[in-house]
Amino acid sequence: MDLRKLKTLVDLVSESNISELEITEAEGKVRIVKAAPAPAAAPAAAAPVVAVAPPSAAMAAATPAPAPAGRLIKSPMVGTFYRAASPGAKPFIELGSEVKEGDPVCIVEAMKIMNEIEADCAGRVVEILCENGQAVEFGQPLFVLE
Repeated sequence: MDLRKLKTLVDLVSESNISELEITEAEGKVRIVKAAPAPAAAPAAAAPVVAVAPPSAAMAAATPAPAPAGRLIKSPMVGTFYRAASPGAKPFIELGSEVKEGDPVCIVEAMKIMNEIEADCAGRVVEILCENGQAVEFGQPLFVLE
């Protein structure tokens, strides 16, 4: 299921009076359950819990990928990865580029907002782990530096 669609469903459940939502599609099954409200003594918003069940064939084929070696620049959010500021623009960085801490390295679009991602360490880019337009998760490695 598309991450944007999943995020929309989570938002709908959290903002509505329903406590549970289950959807089955060709790619798998999603069940969203809103957590029980906290006691009045601890004022906290009830956050929905999401469980995604991929089809059994995909589970059998899934194997954990080895962690890349070197220093990683990771995605600080869920969204869509872009190497450049606009479709025809030059990418922020290329293989072999030297980056300093704070240099912009890519954009992650989240909920129609373009978020410029900056390097959190200095080094030379030895690997670009994402394709332009690819959906990325929170904490997913985007670049490997040495």
